[in-house]
Amino acid sequence: MFKLFLIEDNEGDILLISEALEDLHVPLQVSFVKDGQEAVSFFNSCINGGLDLLPDLVLLDINLPRKNGQEVLQFIKSSTDLKQVPVIMLSTSSSHQDILESYQNQANSFISKPVGAEGYQDIFQKIEDFWFSLAQLPSKI
Repeated sequence: MFKLFLIEDNEGDILLISEALEDLHVPLQVSFVKDGQEAVSFFNSCINGGLDLLPDLVLLDINLPRKNGQEVLQFIKSSTDLKQVPVIMLSTSSSHQDILESYQNQANSFISKPVGAEGYQDIFQKIEDFWFSLAQLPSKI
């Protein structure tokens, strides 16, 4: 079972992502929060005794309330206990600055959100093919 942690505040995107995830062929345990502060709280609880709760993969939006995605990414990648968790930035932005900043903050990849359900299905099929089939995830070693 793969654990996926979605950090996304847009209800429409959450719905489209959830529907796309249902079409995948890998067993997934999906959890999500709707703002950056909730994400940091979740990761702090993992650090303070629940490292077995760490996700295999994080999908992180940039534009979040309370703490933005870049701040959450910096928190994850600055922590000895968390930095090995792969983080995919999933954002409506395709700005050069957002992409560059994400990689400077050690994101594992940056994907611009598609328009419509078919676009999400395509993206998540590729995520499944790479992250859950081809890549060796640190949590599965």
